[in-house]
Amino acid sequence: MCGIAGIFHRDGRPASITTLTAMTDMIAHRGPDGEGHYCNGPVGLGHRRLSIIDLTDAARQPMETQDGRYVLTYNGEIYNFKELKVQLSARGHRFNSTGDSEVLLHAFAEWGLDALLKLNGMFAFAIWDNKERTLTLARDRFGVKPLYYAQLGQTFVFASEHKAFRAIPEYVTRIDVAGLSEYLTFQNFFAERTLFTGVKLLPAGSYVQLAAGSDVVQPAQYWDFHFHEPEHALDEREAIEELDRLFCQAVNRQLISDVEIGCYLSGGMDSGSIAALASNQLPFMRTFTVGFDLNSASGVELGYDERSKAEHMSYLFRTEHYEMVLKAGDMERALPQLAWHLEEPRVGQSYPNFYAAKLASKFGKVVLTGTGGDELFGGYPWRYYRAVVNDDFDHYIDKYFGFWQRMVPTAVMPKLLAPVWDEAKQTAPLDVFRGVFKEHASEFRRPEDYVNHSLYFEAKTFLNGLLVVEDKLAMAHGLESRVPFLDNDLVDFSMQLPAKMKLGNLTDVVRLNENEPGGKAQRYYERTKDGKLILRKMMGRHIPAEIADREKQGFSAPDASWFKGESIEYVKRRLFNNNAGIYSLLDPKTVRELVDDHLAGRENRRLLIWSLLSLEQIMESYL
Repeated sequence: MCGIAGIFHRDGRPASITTLTAMTDMIAHRGPDGEGHYCNGPVGLGHRRLSIIDLTDAARQPMETQDGRYVLTYNGEIYNFKELKVQLSARGHRFNSTGDSEVLLHAFAEWGLDALLKLNGMFAFAIWDNKERTLTLARDRFGVKPLYYAQLGQTFVFASEHKAFRAIPEYVTRIDVAGLSEYLTFQNFFAERTLFTGVKLLPAGSYVQLAAGSDVVQPAQYWDFHFHEPEHALDEREAIEELDRLFCQAVNRQLISDVEIGCYLSGGMDSGSIAALASNQLPFMRTFTVGFDLNSASGVELGYDERSKAEHMSYLFRTEHYEMVLKAGDMERALPQLAWHLEEPRVGQSYPNFYAAKLASKFGKVVLTGTGGDELFGGYPWRYYRAVVNDDFDHYIDKYFGFWQRMVPTAVMPKLLAPVWDEAKQTAPLDVFRGVFKEHASEFRRPEDYVNHSLYFEAKTFLNGLLVVEDKLAMAHGLESRVPFLDNDLVDFSMQLPAKMKLGNLTDVVRLNENEPGGKAQRYYERTKDGKLILRKMMGRHIPAEIADREKQGFSAPDASWFKGESIEYVKRRLFNNNAGIYSLLDPKTVRELVDDHLAGRENRRLLIWSLLSLEQIMESYL
């Protein structure tokens, strides 16, 4: 786990070691254990090291093959590197280290781009080929590790975090207005676009190759999600057995490390099951929970604190358990540092994740997390139920798009973005949304198909956003975050499970939508225990039934209450100031109307308020 950065002057100019070092200095928090730089003609590769596997100097990067042809800078973990090492050794490759970096380097030397489909892990890497004079960048299947790039004239730059580009003299930080419109609609970015002009995020499961003298930067996809109904009926008991085998295998694979491993432990089934299995292999493993002071909370937010549930699981699994309690002022306290590390906000209030990583980093360098279980196994039934009955594909898109306008409706956007609307209106959020499904429209026929494509959409967008946030906030504290649910074999199996094994009452939802589309259908939209059915049955083998059957609970602070209570003065001070940086892009009157709706209790706009606060802080930090 590390930070990488690089330069490629495609007009042949020599790369500057001074500039390269400045780039890696900007992301030094990702690798406090060491640094390395490689410059050869037009290319420069930089590396900041967080030592996890093979702590010796033999694993330092950038790393070259013995013949000097290939040079690697890499961030991540390849969990099946020992198996690949056996295969490569049989083909005559010799190794000087005991880690995965050298195996990745030799795998590329042996198989080229075909090596990407052999890797089971999380990674973002760049490899320079001195013979062919080509640079290859690649990102793992699921997008666990981020990789940003930009084209600055004849200079191509890349890094684990966009802030490294600030060390490049040609780079100027500007807000991408189209990206801002996309974010204010979805609280996310769906493709390569980011908040910053010219800066792109290499899509998950993709690579890009560049040659000297060429101006073409065209990512290519080597892997994609494909949720589908199986061709033949699956026996549920056999499916549970296989799921159990693959889940145990996934957790065990990700326990490989030369340093201690901890685990996040909420009150839910996903992190609980991972902790249960990991604690069998790691006696007295450390676990970490963040809870919330609920003295001023109300409504559903009264259930947001899961410390007692986590403590119970810690008792059951005999872990060494640590907790942190967040209060209303903790967001304000963390936001300047959080915004600097986050760079661009995505998918919800993330400051609790920032504090969770801060807590875990005090006791080690590696932590396991339950991210991915919901997206693979249908953990959000109230979302899918809204989209199972449709007239056709266009009807489905319209309905699902309406649901995913998480912050600002399309009709309000011209008023909100009035200062920059002439530029913003050139990109339609509905077209961005539809673009996620461009390869799959012909497959929509049955309710199950709509569910599977909703799962596809969320894996491509929502999960990707969660992973980007998780990576940056963990690495802000020099912490490696591992995701056992995103194991190749486990994901492949999950995608071929029928929808009926993941969701309950799908037939009832269809009937109610067709015959009684009012209140009864709405009650199904609100159900939270209908998801992940087969996963719950399998996990019942490892955790108590009351945990496996527990309702879905998101990791969120009671911000709806805090924003109109204890934090109200902070919100007003930041957002009702007409000199705020965001008002070069947003209309102050419209912002005030939207925020007032929340403060007066007319609407719950906690997501929008968090996003506006984050944008203001990011503009202060980067502009």
